[in-house]
Amino acid sequence: MLLFTTLPSKRSSVRVSMLKRWTAVVCSGVIGFSAMAVGHAAEVNIYSARKENLIKPLLDKFTEETRVEVNLVTGKADALLHRLKSEGKNSPADLFITVDAGRLHRAKASGVLQRVSSKALNQAVPAHLRDQEGFWYGLSVRARPIFYVKDRVDPAQLSSYEALAEKQWRGRICIRSSSNIYNQSLIASMLAHQGEKQVLGWTGEFVSNFAQPPVGGDRDQIKAAAAGVCDIAIANTYYFGQMLSGRDQAQKEAAEKVSIFWPNQSGRGAHVNVSGIGLTAAAQNREAAIKLMEFLVSEEAQAWYGEVNFEYPVRKGVAISPALQQWGTFKADTLNLTELGEFNQDAVKVMDKAGWR
Repeated sequence: MLLFTTLPSKRSSVRVSMLKRWTAVVCSGVIGFSAMAVGHAAEVNIYSARKENLIKPLLDKFTEETRVEVNLVTGKADALLHRLKSEGKNSPADLFITVDAGRLHRAKASGVLQRVSSKALNQAVPAHLRDQEGFWYGLSVRARPIFYVKDRVDPAQLSSYEALAEKQWRGRICIRSSSNIYNQSLIASMLAHQGEKQVLGWTGEFVSNFAQPPVGGDRDQIKAAAAGVCDIAIANTYYFGQMLSGRDQAQKEAAEKVSIFWPNQSGRGAHVNVSGIGLTAAAQNREAAIKLMEFLVSEEAQAWYGEVNFEYPVRKGVAISPALQQWGTFKADTLNLTELGEFNQDAVKVMDKAGWR
């Protein structure tokens, strides 16, 4: 059983500084490294689907401590994976950072990652939050629970994801489309636990309870619930945290109208996923890149990252931020996340058969 507890918060001493030797050019809609930024012994090149402000301060800290320069390219997850595949052995990237175990599995299956054997990584990252062959490692944990409108839903009515297929929720649920990897991974986790026949039956009833055709992202589902379109929304918790803490007053007010319910607490636990990292097959700076991977799962890096992006640490014993403490303790599903990738195509087929668009 994985239990996220409310440990006291300990703020990181990470100092935000600017990368000194980073240069970039615009190439096919994705920022790229300049020729001068490739192949030097004391540097690491990263393709990252995480936004710059969510990762760059940690990279600056790593450079400060090791004098290894880090060159960062950010872009859409699928576009970056396509780029890695197209570049092949000529790719300048040493590391690939992306979100969702399903995407990490795709990267491994595409042959763009290589195996890493690191005692530090294996000790810091629990076995179910990393690839069993060492092709990728989780960096942060994100949960996908149930959100309910506080003045329209009694939490005593809620229990599990499976119970959301009951008729009492007819026309009351908001969730994004089946093309979204987060939803695909949620269904993949159910397939891994229960099998196709049971999940297909559930998915059909669940889709019948949608308040509207799926549209928009996770924030849009929470906003729709707050506006009265639905009473229940499924979303990742870090979006909720960003809405509450952001400058957009309308988003903040919408988030304040809902609360989190942790599902399946008497069973397998709430569905969780990861953002993760892998060493590219083309890596020219292998040793420095692995050192950076190990740094990103250190206690200091884990504490800072969770505090900034409202995600949970992969490393046990790391302080949880005050915002996450307010959401309470919950039991998380300990399914090995490699199965989210292995069951992805089956999940898509099940969602299509159920009419989830």
